[in-house]
Amino acid sequence: MRQRLGFRIVLISATLFFLFFTACSEKKQPPEEVSYRLKWLFNISVVGDLWADAHGNFTRNGLKVNVKPGGPEKDAIKELEIGHAQFGVASADQVIRAVAKGSPIVVLAQLFQVNPLHWIYRPDRTPLRTPQDLKGKSIGITYGGNDETIMRALLAKYQIREDQVKLSSVRYDFTPFYKGEVDFWPLYRNAQAPIIGDKLLKAGERFDLMSPSGLGIRFVANSVITTQKMLDKRPDTVKRFMQALLEAWGEALSPDNKDKAIETVLKYNPETPAEIVKKQLPATRILMLPRSDSKFGKIDVAAWQQTEKIMLEQKLIDAPVNIEKRLRPVVEN
Repeated sequence: MRQRLGFRIVLISATLFFLFFTACSEKKQPPEEVSYRLKWLFNISVVGDLWADAHGNFTRNGLKVNVKPGGPEKDAIKELEIGHAQFGVASADQVIRAVAKGSPIVVLAQLFQVNPLHWIYRPDRTPLRTPQDLKGKSIGITYGGNDETIMRALLAKYQIREDQVKLSSVRYDFTPFYKGEVDFWPLYRNAQAPIIGDKLLKAGERFDLMSPSGLGIRFVANSVITTQKMLDKRPDTVKRFMQALLEAWGEALSPDNKDKAIETVLKYNPETPAEIVKKQLPATRILMLPRSDSKFGKIDVAAWQQTEKIMLEQKLIDAPVNIEKRLRPVVEN
C-alpha cells in the first residue's frame, strides 16, 4: 500500500512539475518579430498603426512589430518583394502597377473607404453646383500624381474636354491658391485641409472641398499589403497581425479615445500642433468610417475594379490585371 501511495505521489509530482515547466516555457516564448513599412511619415493618417505600436495591440497578439515610417524615398512594395518587410501600406495604383509587373503582393485590408484626396476651393468665387461648373476654371494637378489620374477620370466621366479647363501644375507651395491664381487646389482632406482651411477662415474667406468619390470616382487609396508567400507560409502570423491592426484602428478612431489618439500622434509627431491634430482626427474618421454601418478595413471590390479600369483607360497599365484576385482579407472586423 505504501509503495503504491509513494508511486502515486511521485507520479503526481512529476505531472505537476511537467505542467509548471511547460507553462513557464510558453511564457518565455519571445514575440515574433516582423516589420511594417508605412506609405508616408508618421501623421494623422497612420494613427491606428501608431496606436497598435504604443498601446500593446501587437504585443498582446504575440508580435514585436517594427513600424517604419514611409516617405518619398521608401517603397513598401519593394521591401516586401526583397524580404526587408513582411507587411506594408500602399495605394491601389501602386499595387496595380506592381501586379502588372508580376509582383506577388496581395491586399489584406483597405484603410480609407473614401480617398482623402480632395480639391479645396472658394465657393464665393467659384461656386460648384455640378461638375459642369469646372469648365473655364483653373484646376491644380500634380503631373504624374494620383490627383492627375483622378481629375482626368472625373473630366472624362462628365464629358468635359481638357481644353475646357485649365490644368495647372502644382507643388507643395500653396501660394498660387492663396493668391487666387488657381481655383481648385488638390490636398488631403484629413491632413492638409484643416491647416489650409484654418488660414482661409482667419483671412475671412470661406472654403469648401470637392470630393471625387462623391462624384463617382472611387479611386482606392491606402491599403495593407503582404506577399502571397507570407500568406501561404505564415498564415497565423498574418492573421494575428491583422487582428491587432484592425483592433487598434477601431480603438484609435473611437470618439471615446479621441484624447488618447491625439496624444499618440503627438508622441510620434511632436512637430504638428495639437490644435491641428484635434481637427485632423475627425476628418480622418469620416474618410475611414464614412457611414454609421461602415466596417473598418473592408475591401471595396468594386472600387478596386474601377481603379484598375481608370488606369487601363489612361494607359497607366498595358493590360488588365484582374485585381480582385489579389484582394485577400483574412480578418473581418
